[in-house]
Amino acid sequence: MTSIEMDHLDQVAAAALDGYLVRKDLVRRYSRQYPVPTYVVEFLLGRYCASTDPEEIEEGLAIVEKQLQGRTVRTGDEELFKSRARDDGPVKLIDIVRAKLDTKNDCYAAELPSLALKGVQIADSMVKENERMLTDGFYAEVTLEYDALIAQEKNGRPFRIAAIRPIQMSKPDVLSVFAKGREGFTTEEWRHFLIRSVGLEPTALDERAQRVVLLRMIPFVERNYNLVELGPRGTGKSHIYQQISPYSHLISGGKATVAKMFVNNASGQRGLVCQYDVVCFDEVSGISFDSKDGVNIMKGYMESGEFSRGKESIRAEGGMVMIGNFDVDVAQQQRIGHLLSPLPPEMRDDTAFQDRIHAFAPGWDFPKLNPGEHLTDHFGLVSDFLSECWSRLRQSSRVSALQGRVFWGGALSGRDINAVQKTTSGLLKLLFPDPEMPVPDEDLEWIVRLALESRRRVKEQQKRCLKSEFRNTHFSYTMGVDGVEQFVATPELHSDEAIDGDPLPPGQVWAVGPGGGEAGAGLYRIEVAVGPGSGAKILNHPQPPAFRESVKVGEQNLYTRAKQLVGDRDPRSHEFSIQLRPFDADKSGAGLGLPLLIALVGSLLERSTRGGMIVVGSLNLGGSIEMLPNPVAISELAVDKQATTLLMPVAARRALNDLPDDIWTKINIEFYSDPTDGVFKGLME
Repeated sequence: MTSIEMDHLDQVAAAALDGYLVRKDLVRRYSRQYPVPTYVVEFLLGRYCASTDPEEIEEGLAIVEKQLQGRTVRTGDEELFKSRARDDGPVKLIDIVRAKLDTKNDCYAAELPSLALKGVQIADSMVKENERMLTDGFYAEVTLEYDALIAQEKNGRPFRIAAIRPIQMSKPDVLSVFAKGREGFTTEEWRHFLIRSVGLEPTALDERAQRVVLLRMIPFVERNYNLVELGPRGTGKSHIYQQISPYSHLISGGKATVAKMFVNNASGQRGLVCQYDVVCFDEVSGISFDSKDGVNIMKGYMESGEFSRGKESIRAEGGMVMIGNFDVDVAQQQRIGHLLSPLPPEMRDDTAFQDRIHAFAPGWDFPKLNPGEHLTDHFGLVSDFLSECWSRLRQSSRVSALQGRVFWGGALSGRDINAVQKTTSGLLKLLFPDPEMPVPDEDLEWIVRLALESRRRVKEQQKRCLKSEFRNTHFSYTMGVDGVEQFVATPELHSDEAIDGDPLPPGQVWAVGPGGGEAGAGLYRIEVAVGPGSGAKILNHPQPPAFRESVKVGEQNLYTRAKQLVGDRDPRSHEFSIQLRPFDADKSGAGLGLPLLIALVGSLLERSTRGGMIVVGSLNLGGSIEMLPNPVAISELAVDKQATTLLMPVAARRALNDLPDDIWTKINIEFYSDPTDGVFKGLME
């Protein structure tokens, strides 16, 4: 066994959670060799090698190796195990145990798939204690006996399960150990440590990919949480739902039956959503229900966490996760349909179904898994300890942590707020497992932004399917009572280079300069930040001389009209840092007086600029508005840049008589009479 260099995070973890750690490369070494999922291997490693001391690990590995060799059944060895049970007495093995009621003989019969044995005797009490064996079974350590006398009877069942030990941890105090351990980490270290605990290496993943991993974890800690993740193949979407936790169940493509998912009406047997914390549909595009009302039952369940059987209503807490693949890239997918197109037909365009999805994780932000690079060789938590803690965190909610600290914008409907709160609650439980632990503002803010972005992605797809009903998707939030409203976009739809309908943060304005000489009209984005001090500072190097002139004009007009524009605030006691971003051939920054004035006032008043709007207007130092040489060309450019509104001086109206009719239908042109009028038409109410 190679010993690895323990890095800083390993040392922090060893100090905080000694006895609950396992080296993740060892797990991979064994899970490939033996026919069992990762959490089974980790269960044994956790029992014998939960240490950072190389010698102890070495000793433990010898035991684990021996147990896995002696207790897992490889294909072709079935008869060896059976004959051992007959000739040498009870055998121990690790296998899935399933059971069903044998009504002819009024008893339960168990099945051990790896031995291809059915009709194994099992005591009623064992079945009662472990009801999951009646649905899809679970992994356990099983002691199997053979009774020669029964073998001689007609239809006798000689094999009997004498003892069973489910492979999962159940200690009463796991959560307090978990919460206490968290105290030794910074938030970022803890986030990286969680990612290592599911077998991935955080240092090989960028910020966006790490967030995808966190979103994948939420269904384990948040009850009735519905998540969709779509993206390219080979990014390890199903890994966490299959390998990490015995509380999660993966359904691979094909038919899902109402009886298996929810309840079997004949026997009254509860289905997967009652037995597991997470039910994941892999390759969701191939899923279909056996009956017409399957999707309706699922829709009702995703909304309320209940479904009815006959007269009674059954509550369950299992979350629904749907994962699937695009065959094309995101931009292409947006052009040919919408990002939920890979769902089955009965879900794909049903906006009511989509509305029940709490978050959409951007699978395209996660790289194709390269085992040498993206899988970790460091220490992480033993899976069964981690999954047990996660399962217990489901009992509480963290929505109360938002009270008085975060306020949602007007674009969020009741369902949106519920979805965003569930995502936020889940992320808070993952990152701050102890409810008493204070959550710093900056941590809360990125959690809230991630929650809003992953819900907005659902809304944007609904808008594609049904424009009339879902118009406003401009999700926003405000931190604290005195905070500034911040808007959250989804990166795949909104780049910084595109003019979209979202209001711009205070101090940012889209502007068109009239251009001069060779260069025609050109698009700019002006960004102003305000701080203590005085004067205006241009951040561009070198500073374009014509832009310096525009800034001087904007600044002078702000000082002379301060009372009308900013009330009792004193613009002279603030310093404005100004940056110009040109997008076209004209990079001079000439003739941008009014857009600059709007940016300066917006930054000072902390008011956002209207979304989808381009501002045009050249001022002089005295505050009068100069004539535009080319209003028609400017209007055509604004349509070209996909703006929805163009704000122009009213004197340009006559020249626009020559504007072609189809341009008038594509953009809303608004006019202002003087600089003050222009400023207030440019800013949000």
